[in-house]
Amino acid sequence: MKRASRILLVATLLCSSIFARAQQTSSTPGLSRNPASANPAEDCGGSIGAARQAARNVERDRRTPVPSDSSGAVQMDGASPVQVDLQQDLTILREKEAALNRCALGRNGLDAPPVLPVECANEQLLSFQMNHEGDEEREIPILHVPGDTAFFYEAGMTIDADGAPNAYHPDNIGLDDLSNAGSPGAWYGLAKDADGEPFVQGPEDPFPGYYVSATALADRTKAASDPARYVDASKIPFIVLPGALARQIGARPGDFAVVLNQRNGQRSYAIFGDVGPSDRIGEGSVALAENLGIRSDARNGGARRGILFLVFPGSGNGRPRPIEEINSEAEKLLLAWGGTAQLAACAVPNPALPIAGNRNQNPTQISAH
Repeated sequence: MKRASRILLVATLLCSSIFARAQQTSSTPGLSRNPASANPAEDCGGSIGAARQAARNVERDRRTPVPSDSSGAVQMDGASPVQVDLQQDLTILREKEAALNRCALGRNGLDAPPVLPVECANEQLLSFQMNHEGDEEREIPILHVPGDTAFFYEAGMTIDADGAPNAYHPDNIGLDDLSNAGSPGAWYGLAKDADGEPFVQGPEDPFPGYYVSATALADRTKAASDPARYVDASKIPFIVLPGALARQIGARPGDFAVVLNQRNGQRSYAIFGDVGPSDRIGEGSVALAENLGIRSDARNGGARRGILFLVFPGSGNGRPRPIEEINSEAEKLLLAWGGTAQLAACAVPNPALPIAGNRNQNPTQISAH
């Protein structure tokens, strides 16, 4: 039943990820489609539908009781019709899986490794303690596949507007509440001069009168007062990681990531663009939220649960990237890691544990204290 359910999620992912990529490229002026992108969704429609039906048939067979004799004992003399049907439907399911794999990989992917794994053999690296003010306190497992440096975790997602030229305004009319950028004398979301005073955009900048909002990932060839130095949250899909966690696992701003909305199957490639509070995990840019079908309002948007983050430490060069490079590089990393089906297999069902009570004492814990 687990295998059949996973096929359904994979089929949903295949459809939604194709359309998500089209939205990413078409929403940014001047960017062309990636010629190596997946086949159009309608090309795989038959394979997806067949795989879904085969998975349903297997699940139905497994739920059908095996016939018993008048005493209630299960018949043991040979396979029952139900067992025969199950074996036949399993064979059909494997055939439909193979057809779906070939379609997902493209017409030249017949000799590529299978996309659909049997299981996700993950193990826990550490446990992150979420205790940020306003967030639900819980332990969030940080997982990885043994032998692989990529790590993943399930969390909610708050919306980060940092880096957008209209993120913050002195009159608090920007995309995000000004309090999320700090306070006078302690600004951490704004670009500042040598005296700690935030830069205000001039008449030649994109949003005159707005503050210059900063991100950890930046183009160091541009001046600190230039809004173009930073990663624009309204245009670039990026994730935010706590600094201590990133350092411990070896992730640096500029590394690539893949983010999956487990509720609707929508997926987005992303870049590690900003460093957030040490006691919060699960944050992404406005553009990332839009790609995932999440409410992208930095003041009132986000998701409480169900977002799977997959991060590839050491994969970037420490510099911002255009969307087409984020998509192409993250796609290569995802395929090498196991592809869309591996991502679906490693989807984490309700992994976060409440702080009180059942706390795992074995993995390393990361907290703000």
